[in-house]
Amino acid sequence: MANPIIDKAQENMKKSQESLQRDLQSIRAGRANASLLNRINVDYYGAPTPLNQMAAINVPEARVLMIKPYDKTSLNDIEKAILASDLGLNPANDGDVIRLVIPQLTGERRRELAKEVGKDAENAKIAIRNVRREALEALRKQEKNSEISEDDLHGLEKDLQKVTDEAVKGVDAIAKLKEDEITEV
Repeated sequence: MANPIIDKAQENMKKSQESLQRDLQSIRAGRANASLLNRINVDYYGAPTPLNQMAAINVPEARVLMIKPYDKTSLNDIEKAILASDLGLNPANDGDVIRLVIPQLTGERRRELAKEVGKDAENAKIAIRNVRREALEALRKQEKNSEISEDDLHGLEKDLQKVTDEAVKGVDAIAKLKEDEITEV
């Protein structure tokens, strides 16, 4: 039986997974990835502008990002935004392009990042469980208002639990992929 409450819960759980995926993209794994710069906004003529809209971002080598701005006058602004970000990278500006060298991660830093991935995954699971709790409350309210029978409620609770379990497995898979990427030397 399709239920709009379960459908909505499933949609919200999928959003939690997507949010986790976006958060994990910003974690450096020792190799260059253009998505590292997705959260950086540059003050461009007084307006915060996403860096990926102002410049072409290439990966010429495994650990180097090259940023070539469409407007060369914005080079210094881009450099300032990168320095002000939480990436901890030092940009090298040669007047035409900015190069970011991604340093090799130490074993200790890899373990710290893996813990961070675990924390982010746990937060996503908490969000999924909160969605499940809200959906259960809505289903129980329907049963209390005699909109559905008690038997239907038990069936819907089982369906909701299956959806929740699938979402948690998805979060675990996303986190495992990122942890593998981080721990790979």
